[in-house]
Amino acid sequence: MKHTLLLAMAGLLSASLLQNADAAEPDGRAVFTRNCSVCHTINPPPKTAPPIGPIAGRYRQKFSSKTSGVASMVNFLKAPSREKSVVDPDAIERFGLMPPMSGLSDTELNAVAGWIWDQPWGGRGQGGGKGKKQQGNADCQ
Repeated sequence: MKHTLLLAMAGLLSASLLQNADAAEPDGRAVFTRNCSVCHTINPPPKTAPPIGPIAGRYRQKFSSKTSGVASMVNFLKAPSREKSVVDPDAIERFGLMPPMSGLSDTELNAVAGWIWDQPWGGRGQGGGKGKKQQGNADCQ
């Protein structure tokens, strides 16, 4: 009886710890919704920043693995620059360079970058990056 009770308690404790470990990992889509969707849509048409689908497609074209693509994306999100950008230079002309995502932890940045990588994209976009720079939220440019 003691062994059965100990095994049951150990099982419950293990399940609880696993559940808490999962809860500690942020959901990339939730991070996107809270922090990125103010400026970015997932698919065209854009808001005040390039849509995520085409960005994901560019990363997958440039990097052969999700690990290297996500690492590059996180590096860009921490300190955006023209040199680190994978978007068409016309998109930077149109929307400007995004601000650093300094309010997000490394765990959140990795979660959202992994989620972005996984977004499907097969098109080029409606405007081909030829639009005029939009006026909008200064935090998004």
